[in-house]
Amino acid sequence: MKRIANLFIVSLFAGAITLGAYKLFFEKDNYKWVASGQEMPFVATSNVPVSAKGAGINEVDFTLAAEKTVNAVVHVKNLTISKGPSSLSDFFYGFERQQTPQVGTGSGVIISPDGYIVTNNHVIANSSQLEVTLNNNRTYKAELVGTDEDSDIALLKVDTEEALPYLAFGDSDNAKIGEWVLAVGNPFNLTSTVTAGIVSAKARSLSPLKSQSFIQTDAAVNPGNSGGALVNTNGDLIGINTAITSQTGSYVGYAFAVPSNIAKKVVEDIMEFGNVQKGLLGISAANINSPAAIEKGLDQLEGVYIHSVEEESGADEAGLQEGDIIKQVDNITIHKFSELNGYLSSKRPGDMVKVTVDRDGKSFVKNVTLKEQQSVTLPVTNFLVKNLSKEDKKKFGVSKGVKIIAVPEAFSQYQLKDKVIIELDGEEINNIDDAEELFGKISRYGRTSFTMVTEEGEKVRMIL
Repeated sequence: MKRIANLFIVSLFAGAITLGAYKLFFEKDNYKWVASGQEMPFVATSNVPVSAKGAGINEVDFTLAAEKTVNAVVHVKNLTISKGPSSLSDFFYGFERQQTPQVGTGSGVIISPDGYIVTNNHVIANSSQLEVTLNNNRTYKAELVGTDEDSDIALLKVDTEEALPYLAFGDSDNAKIGEWVLAVGNPFNLTSTVTAGIVSAKARSLSPLKSQSFIQTDAAVNPGNSGGALVNTNGDLIGINTAITSQTGSYVGYAFAVPSNIAKKVVEDIMEFGNVQKGLLGISAANINSPAAIEKGLDQLEGVYIHSVEEESGADEAGLQEGDIIKQVDNITIHKFSELNGYLSSKRPGDMVKVTVDRDGKSFVKNVTLKEQQSVTLPVTNFLVKNLSKEDKKKFGVSKGVKIIAVPEAFSQYQLKDKVIIELDGEEINNIDDAEELFGKISRYGRTSFTMVTEEGEKVRMIL
């Protein structure tokens, strides 16, 4: 009996050891606690698996947005006619250069039931004939309504008796980094292709020479996607797919779209005015880390530094000053110039914006009424001219014309700066729009002349 009792005690002790070892080595919590040294805060590491695109992947449904979008995205064909190179036979015998038809393809988005379609300018550039094909394989001839090279947006129209499926513009300012999006288009002529990704960045600028503002996404976009739709999970249009960054010409993880707020504004301007109305603050600006800002000893990391304020501009009238740092416009926080330019690109002359600036460490809010563009670079000559201010008109004794504010080096010897151009080949010039149009008609092979007025009131004629 005593022997049996001893065996029972030994068995019980062994079982306790086994159970303790199991608890210690096999039953672990979902969290691992790590502590080292004195007063060291613990670090919790979760062992719960997480999707590469973020938690909750199974809760996101793309099917409704995809079905809605593919029916509103069209395949765009651009037929262009190019002529072959000239030869001596062409010159001596008057032979016609051979004309070669070329077909380019891209995508477009139907934005109204009566057949208005938005696409990229580069998709339809130099077109002789445009054709669009819907997702149901129905084909239409398309007419170019208008285009804007700066934003790379173009507007097409097809005639149809039936209502077409279309997408509504969403608010691209409300798009969030990390938000799921779909890119829909026709890459490599593969019609109605849908890819998914997230918003990787906003207000992305691709060139220091052009202050464009793009939405960056990692949704796969390839040649043929240009002009297609970038939509959120509700199927709202938040961008027009436009470009990729790649050394191969194909998608490598970076795609860019024109924000819907900019595209919508360009489309509405083309419909209403026939061209794009640009509302400007009237400042020369630089990022806070620019040489001009650093030279001033600024220690801030975010914002846009005002380098100069244009006379009689909205910024001038509102009291903005050189050295002010723009921190916010309306409810949009401004970290860099591309964000400022992107937001203002959705505005028109006459619109008022609230500009929050930092001036010597103090914050000010100024109500600025945007105005039309005051200066342009003239074709052929590359003169930079601006509209006349009240002071200019009084100083020069004129009521119309444009003032030369900069000239290229080729014309520097003629002392043209600060003179007012009033005529070109006998035609009056009232403002920068007239000047841009008339100088655009100048032939590089003919002779032309323009008349200027000096500060002394003397008229000077120059022959090009």
